[in-house]
Amino acid sequence: MSEQDYLYWSAKNLIEAFKSKKLSPLEVIKACLSRAKKIQDECNAFTEYFDQIALEQAKIAENSYLGKTHEPRSLEGVSLAVKEEFAFNNSCRSSGSKIFKDRVDSFTDVYIQRLLDGGSIPIFKTTTPEFCLLGTTWSDLHGITTNPWNKKYTPGGSSGGSGVALATGSCAIASGSDIGGSIRIPAAACGVFGYKPPYGRNPEVPYGNLDYYSHSGPMARSVEDIILMQSLTSGINNQDIASLPKPTNFDGNFDLQNVKIGWSDHLCGFEVEDEIVKNLRDSIKVFSDQGAVVEYVEPGLPNDMLDAAGTYLTALWGTSLKDIAKNKEDLLCAYTKKFIEVSKEKTLSDLVHCNNVAWDSYAKFGPLLDNYDVFICPTNAVTGIPANHGYPNLEYEFNGEIRKTNEAGDESMWLTTPFNMLSRLPVMSAPTGFASNGVPTSMQIIGKAYDDNTVFKVSLGYEKAIPWLFNVKHRPRL
Repeated sequence: MSEQDYLYWSAKNLIEAFKSKKLSPLEVIKACLSRAKKIQDECNAFTEYFDQIALEQAKIAENSYLGKTHEPRSLEGVSLAVKEEFAFNNSCRSSGSKIFKDRVDSFTDVYIQRLLDGGSIPIFKTTTPEFCLLGTTWSDLHGITTNPWNKKYTPGGSSGGSGVALATGSCAIASGSDIGGSIRIPAAACGVFGYKPPYGRNPEVPYGNLDYYSHSGPMARSVEDIILMQSLTSGINNQDIASLPKPTNFDGNFDLQNVKIGWSDHLCGFEVEDEIVKNLRDSIKVFSDQGAVVEYVEPGLPNDMLDAAGTYLTALWGTSLKDIAKNKEDLLCAYTKKFIEVSKEKTLSDLVHCNNVAWDSYAKFGPLLDNYDVFICPTNAVTGIPANHGYPNLEYEFNGEIRKTNEAGDESMWLTTPFNMLSRLPVMSAPTGFASNGVPTSMQIIGKAYDDNTVFKVSLGYEKAIPWLFNVKHRPRL
């Protein structure tokens, strides 16, 4: 069996192969580590490898499937990418910053620990921009992470390294975090699935857990793997007062007959590239072909929603970073300095306004969702975003022309942030195809507040109907 094939298998298929003895966890973990090291020079997606612990745990997993030790757990022997932002015991957590380049943790974040408790094996940490500030992935500390589908462009951010790991077959599942789209943006740009759960669904580490824009969540090449990860990571944690009880287990039903879908090719005044819209329309037809009732709708979300969300993030995040970087400003990336500079202009009145916009927005969008099971729109508005985009590198390509974002960071290239503001809505980013530059395109599948399972049902029904996802003809050529 070629490792080119099984490295792109889902966790579910790998586990079936482990149980039937067709593959061994040790064999697969060795191949994943080898693949990651081979593509590092091309994509620069990894900050640290865990060879020793990974191989030790792979041997334990192998013995489990041989009946020599414990009963195999739900993710036993499955390779996991740990986003560099997460704490993992005895590993470095620099947050992509020279300020913390030597910080080594003596604990593991609850989100990662729950995946480890399920039997997954951490094999490396993946790159982020400094303090996860960008929708691209580069920093002065770790350099530029590139998209394996076209290395001129970004794999998205801030979970860009995790997206690359999945797209290149370097791991089976990956961790991400999302405060403005940082799971969904790279999932879209790398052609994989990424899930922003409702706020509180997955517990987080204080104090970020009290920011209702903030979410930890799964990334994978398969919706079934996303669902499996969520079954392990959700549920109350006694250090996170915002954490929620586990939801009802997903029943596995992906029959889309008579499922009601409202969709739009725009949102909040965003401009969306023509090829993204075309691929979205093709994907909408996939749903209608399976019997879903599909209707084009005007989402009605206000154009100032994006500015308000940006103000919220800048005010809170920027103020926090200003304190962290005090007397160390010379170590910061240029975009971080600019972010802090802009944050100083924000006031408490601005924050109050942001929450007023959030209330007004959901007062319109909530009733719209009452008419549908899910709402669908694009994930990213642009595919031609250079890998080093972010102040002072402001140019990007839109429908073949060169444009510039503003200096403070422009979220208008991604349609994700409004759903961080409406944070109780579950959102899946799902691939829709490719643009002519080779970069994948994607859509967001948005459910009613806390209705994870309907999003899972619709996403799984869609995945089962698209034959091209990571087949031999649709993998990055590296």
